[in-house]
Amino acid sequence: MRTSKCWVWFKGSLNNRGFWKEGFTCTFDEKPGVLIESPAYVTCRVPNWRVVTTEPEDLNKSPLIPQNAIWKII
Repeated sequence: MRTSKCWVWFKGSLNNRGFWKEGFTCTFDEKPGVLIESPAYVTCRVPNWRVVTTEPEDLNKSPLIPQNAIWKII
């Protein structure tokens, strides 16, 4: 199990583009996806493609989003 600071991709809304949000810690373990935690959000597990551990050069540039992607692992 490894925990580190991370940025999480949020898809935005009809009027706003997606963006990378800082202020999360993420835990990589044997379960699918990544556990993300922040005092401002509910702790949850998201797919790996939504998380990066180095600050993105462009906070508005989307990651490669898989076709029919899931956004939260329940």
